[in-house]
Amino acid sequence: MAVELCLLLLLFCGSTISEVQPIYKPPPGTLDFGFVPAKTYDTGAYHEPGPIGILFKIVHAFLYLVQPNSFPQDLIRKLAQQKFGNTQGDYQKAIYYEIGFIVSAALGLLFILLLPLVGLCFCMCRCCDNCGGEMHQRQKKNADCQRSCFATFLFVASFIISVGVLCAYAANQHLTNQVRGAKKLLNSNFKDLKIFLNDTPVQIDYLVRQYNTTKDKALSDLNNVGPLLGSKVQEQLGKEVHPALDAALTMAGAIRDTKEALENVSVSVEVLQEGTERLHANLTDVKMHLSNTLNDSACSAAQAASTCNIIRNSLNQLNINANFSGLPGVSSQLAKINDVLKIDLSSLVQKGYAAFNDTPDLVVNQTRNILSDIKNVLESVGSNITTFTKTLPVQKILADLMIYLTQSEAYVQDYFPVVEQYDFYRWLGCLILCCMVVLILVFYYLGLLCGTCGYDKHASPTTRGCISNTGGNFLMAGVGFSFLFSWVLMIVVVLAFVAGGNVEKLVCEPFEEKTLFKVLDTPYLLNQHWKNYLSGILFKNPNINLTFEKVYSDCKENKGIYTSLHLENLFNITEFLNISMYTEDVALKIEHIQINLSKIILLDEIGKENLLNFSSSGIEGINFAAYLTEINKSVTKVDLLSFANDLEARADQLPKGALENALKGHANNIRMIHNQQVVPLEQAMSTLNQSIRLLKRTSSELAVKVKNVISAVDAAQLLINNNASLVIVQETKKYMGTIVGYFEQYIEWVKESVAMEVAACKPIANVIDTAVDIFLCSYITDSVNTFWFGLGGSSIFLIPAIIFAVKLSKYYRRMDTEDVYDDTENGNNGYHKEHLYGIHNPVFTSSVEQW
Repeated sequence: MAVELCLLLLLFCGSTISEVQPIYKPPPGTLDFGFVPAKTYDTGAYHEPGPIGILFKIVHAFLYLVQPNSFPQDLIRKLAQQKFGNTQGDYQKAIYYEIGFIVSAALGLLFILLLPLVGLCFCMCRCCDNCGGEMHQRQKKNADCQRSCFATFLFVASFIISVGVLCAYAANQHLTNQVRGAKKLLNSNFKDLKIFLNDTPVQIDYLVRQYNTTKDKALSDLNNVGPLLGSKVQEQLGKEVHPALDAALTMAGAIRDTKEALENVSVSVEVLQEGTERLHANLTDVKMHLSNTLNDSACSAAQAASTCNIIRNSLNQLNINANFSGLPGVSSQLAKINDVLKIDLSSLVQKGYAAFNDTPDLVVNQTRNILSDIKNVLESVGSNITTFTKTLPVQKILADLMIYLTQSEAYVQDYFPVVEQYDFYRWLGCLILCCMVVLILVFYYLGLLCGTCGYDKHASPTTRGCISNTGGNFLMAGVGFSFLFSWVLMIVVVLAFVAGGNVEKLVCEPFEEKTLFKVLDTPYLLNQHWKNYLSGILFKNPNINLTFEKVYSDCKENKGIYTSLHLENLFNITEFLNISMYTEDVALKIEHIQINLSKIILLDEIGKENLLNFSSSGIEGINFAAYLTEINKSVTKVDLLSFANDLEARADQLPKGALENALKGHANNIRMIHNQQVVPLEQAMSTLNQSIRLLKRTSSELAVKVKNVISAVDAAQLLINNNASLVIVQETKKYMGTIVGYFEQYIEWVKESVAMEVAACKPIANVIDTAVDIFLCSYITDSVNTFWFGLGGSSIFLIPAIIFAVKLSKYYRRMDTEDVYDDTENGNNGYHKEHLYGIHNPVFTSSVEQW
């Protein structure tokens, strides 16, 4: 029940947290809710055994050879459901799965039963001077080879036993070291669980507070409804309004340009008429004076006659070409344009611009009451969220869990010294077992050392030295202790092997491969009435698909407890955070926004009448062809500068004298007339040309242009007066979507945070990993398995060591009798049996070294 309450409590926390937090990815215009506060967990639920890990892997490989079968899920399920044994096949499957352990354990039992019995029989046999108990040794030619082989085999066996006992000792010491260091790991797990419980309220508060970010942004947009909504409305209407007003403003500029052009035409024509009259008079005078000069007697001379005639014939070119006196005036058109300009059309258009640009202010003024209601709704939503979170008993549940956790920690702290004490007893017992093997090894190594160092190949069996004899005695002592201890060692090995091996194969490996969770998740396994046991405990609804494996995996990935435990079945965040709950009132208020823009007048009737007057000003009636005909003519029939230069050149052809000088004077006079009169006339003609062409362009389809401008203004005005509501509705929906979008971001952020960050349940997975993977499997099971593996190997190799030690001791111990060598008999052999000669050496007899 405590666990149930705990999980339920965490569920409530998670759900509450989720309901109030906003953190989502931040594209442009997206709210930034920051990061959910979270502390780092200290526990690293991973154990690295160090160098001894090589031994662990060897043991795992050995266990795979003993038991290569896959995890028996079906058998475990039947055992849990108490259905095992209902069919005969269950026992066969169990035996098949455990066959490796059964055979190995059976061999161990045979070892336990037979080795003491063999030792007893061997001892009794030797006491009867059999089985090598007789203190007599035959001398053979290959005695040295046999002795060397036995010594080598015994050393190899002893070395293997030494390696095994070292492995057992290392495993024993490793387990003790890990138990001593387990307190730190336990404290780390408790610390993480406390952080888990303490951080959850902080995270919940953070999520609740972040609603203010959404609210503040929404209020900011509401306070800026003019720039946001009003400007958007203005932008959409401006697609029609701005071109219309721009066209009207352009037409106002055209009126001013028309007036200026008409004035220029009037002035230019007057200047040209006066200027051409003066020019004509001056050119007439020049022709007359030139004619008088050419009538001089000097032109009668043969050298000057032809030149004078040429000059005389060109005098008719000195005349004006363009005649501006017949051009019609534009005074009537100018007068009408001046009447049109009495009304400042540009000012009227600018007033239309100003009225249209006041759209944001109109929106602000006309939505003030509705925005106030929306702000009240937002405030009430925040209050409802805060009130709801306070109604959930999160703090009380967390406080109860903290008390339970503190009591559990105190219990562990109180009993951990007891665990350490019992572990010391275990360590001491295992050390005694290792010392038993070490004692046997000491006798074997001392026997080998003394026997090898004290052996004298020239000494006869009855005359061997004391050191050699002592070595043999050590070997026999090792044999004796081997018979005494080996069965005890094997009992421990068999028990540890059966227990540790099955824990490794039935718990540790399935846990690592997660097949153990699949068994636990079997429908109706732990409760015959519940399909899913975990959901049955948490939610009283066993039909919810909540599995141990999924919960463990999610917590392993440090997901939120809301996601891991599927707390939506207890408290559905999606329903609580339904967007309609937060935005329905806001949307309704915004949809009721009604904005009236009928007060905006783009161009009044006076302005339109002014445009019509301009179109009827008569400028299209100007005889542009007459003007352009005269403008396209030159001022004079001949270029005066060219004429003057030509005249001066011909004067140079005449003889020096008064005639030449007179002609050159006339040439200079013509140049002066060009500079003073023709050039200004050309400038006036250029001005007239530009003005006439401008007037021609302006007058082209002027009535149609004015009509189009007025139609565009009327269409824009009609849009504002009648159809602006459609634009306003569209932009209001977009504006509402923006406001509502803030809540959507907040909700998505909350959901994401609740799923992945709030009450992240990594400590729960760490507790499971610490208990099973580290404590049970890495610390205990691996160490126990390595211990029996080393001790079992040592015990098995005691058998060949006993055989080789008994054989070898014969070559080291001092014998009571020996064979006598006869040089004359049996030349090929030379050794004789004792019972034939009966030679007895009482000096070297030993009566106490018999087995």
